[in-house]
Amino acid sequence: MTGTHKGFVALLQKSLDRKLLTFHCILHQEALCAQTFPPECTEVMDVVIQIVNKIMAKSLNHRQFRLLLDEMESAYSDLLLHNKVRWLSKGEVLKRFVACLEEVKTFLGSKGLNFPELEQPEWLEKLHFMVDMTAHLNTLNTALQGKGRTALHMLEDVLAFERKLTVLARDLQKGTLSHFPNLREFKQGHDMIISEYLHSAIIAMQTSFGKRFCEFREEKNTLSFPVTPLSIDPSLLNTTALAGVSQPDLEMELADIADKDIWVSKFRRLTADLEDVARQKAVLAQNHKWSDIENLPNPDQLVFETWNAVPDIYVNMKKYALGVLSIFGSTYVCEQVFSNMNFIKNKHRACFTDDSLRSCVKMKVTSYSPDVQTLCAEVQEQKSH
Repeated sequence: MTGTHKGFVALLQKSLDRKLLTFHCILHQEALCAQTFPPECTEVMDVVIQIVNKIMAKSLNHRQFRLLLDEMESAYSDLLLHNKVRWLSKGEVLKRFVACLEEVKTFLGSKGLNFPELEQPEWLEKLHFMVDMTAHLNTLNTALQGKGRTALHMLEDVLAFERKLTVLARDLQKGTLSHFPNLREFKQGHDMIISEYLHSAIIAMQTSFGKRFCEFREEKNTLSFPVTPLSIDPSLLNTTALAGVSQPDLEMELADIADKDIWVSKFRRLTADLEDVARQKAVLAQNHKWSDIENLPNPDQLVFETWNAVPDIYVNMKKYALGVLSIFGSTYVCEQVFSNMNFIKNKHRACFTDDSLRSCVKMKVTSYSPDVQTLCAEVQEQKSH
């Protein structure tokens, strides 16, 4: 897709004879940055996977381990298997493993399976560090997922996480561990100094984020235009990538609209509405009211409604704003379609035609909710003879 000479983007730019505004999928970039843990930490994950497989690979072992968890009144009834395809898998596996660590030790001892790492404070320190770090990464990954996420909102989440990494590194260096609850609990039971390489692991991850998202950072003004068009210097906007937008005309339109209170107030109201939605979302998330979050106004819809209300005499502004809003921040929706296809196609539906599969996929991914009663009323009733 993005090869320098023969990739789709390069060929399309050559065909159009102009440079396009192109980005890599933010979600995949984040997943690659999350893989920058040093070898000492990745080896911890390898050992955990090996232990989990030892327990769950054989049905007898798996059944006996679940009985042990029940007898010891564990908070969980089973371990989790690691799946590299699923973005949140690593963090969830580590979290569950640490929660059942004592039960795992007891079971391995009863089976004569020896894993000396489970008794080594240095190894356990890395394990608890990995649990906390993957939890922070999973929080970011979850925020980046979902439909309707514009590139700007996703970029803001990533940039905020970069700043959080600075806070995490300082917290680890001071030894306060305010943001590492599992590591803090482990340290309280062991009189040991936090290893320096844990701090270096966070710095390496922060460097990786900085390198991978440099292209997004360079276009921050461009991506921010739909929300704050009147506070951005037009000379900083990338207009060559969007067809039909004239830089001189765009500058004149921005100058013309800047002192017209009716439109200035509309963009101010948009900012206020977006702030209000973000504030309500944060409060609901803090109280774990996830279903209520879905009922909040869609921020992207608020932006579209504002620009649709702007008159067409500001055609270059509207083209530019709507063009930026059309940029996909990730391939999440595309991959979700593939997942839905795998769900639809199974051994009970082996004779799908292309048309029927296409119809099923449309029904699966659409957000349209039909009015069944109205549709039924429009259909002529079949009378019995």
